[in-house]
Amino acid sequence: MAALNYHHLRYFWVIATESNLTRAAERLHVSQSALSIQLRKLEESLGQALFERDGKRLVLTEAGRIALDYANAIFRTGDELFSLMHNRPVGAQQVLRIGAVATLSRNFQLQMLKPLLGQAQIELVLRSGSLRDLLAQMHTHTLDLVLSNRPVPRDAEINWHSHLLDEQPVSLIGKPSPDAEPFQFPEDLRWASLLLPSVESEIRAAFDFILEQAGIRPRVLAEVDDMAMLRLLCRESGNLALVPPVVVQDELESGMLVERCRIPGLKERFYAITPSRRFPNALVRELLLGSKKEEVTP
Repeated sequence: MAALNYHHLRYFWVIATESNLTRAAERLHVSQSALSIQLRKLEESLGQALFERDGKRLVLTEAGRIALDYANAIFRTGDELFSLMHNRPVGAQQVLRIGAVATLSRNFQLQMLKPLLGQAQIELVLRSGSLRDLLAQMHTHTLDLVLSNRPVPRDAEINWHSHLLDEQPVSLIGKPSPDAEPFQFPEDLRWASLLLPSVESEIRAAFDFILEQAGIRPRVLAEVDDMAMLRLLCRESGNLALVPPVVVQDELESGMLVERCRIPGLKERFYAITPSRRFPNALVRELLLGSKKEEVTP
């Protein structure tokens, strides 16, 4: 069995860091041709291509991303040895990279990630953005998992998997009022002023459909694509907000806000999106086993 050449691995690590063979060669003070030979030897020993070309850039393949993770861990272990000898011990960690769409409840994310928090051997990398941007990052192997409030269709190029994690009711939330009458849905919405998720939201589309069927057009004060901001506006404005109660669970528990009306038949669903990979991150499987309800094919 061939032994790993750590000299080749160091060269690979520099190339991956620079994403460019010329710059890596200059940094290592070797010729570009010599560096290419060393990289090819490493790929041959591993039996996997580690890079693919994108114009003048070198982009890591899935195997390359795995190799880079191990290279980082190997060189970090070397740093740990040095630190240990100088009475500065540090611990090795596994890395889990998670993206979450900006519209997703922060409280739900916290509940999802709570089993991993406080584990010294796990490093979490959390990123937020649009679903399209996060899927693009996962396609290039810079994310292991994307949390979303809608499933992703499979296509011919990428076999996405949408794992249903949970579903929550959706309610109209507002400040408490001792004189408030019981809310009559949907009739009372004829006079209400609302804070709503943006039109891109699935719960907003379903809510609009319900009101259209009832012939009601409420006054919309704000459309917000960030649940954290919707939560703050609800707290500060005194107007009703359409949100899953999990978004404002702290305020509901403290009495700062109250649930005025639960919308019949309306739910928000939470998904973990993963790609098909030959080398899946073991932490993803561990996380899904504790949370997943089912896999969904849109």
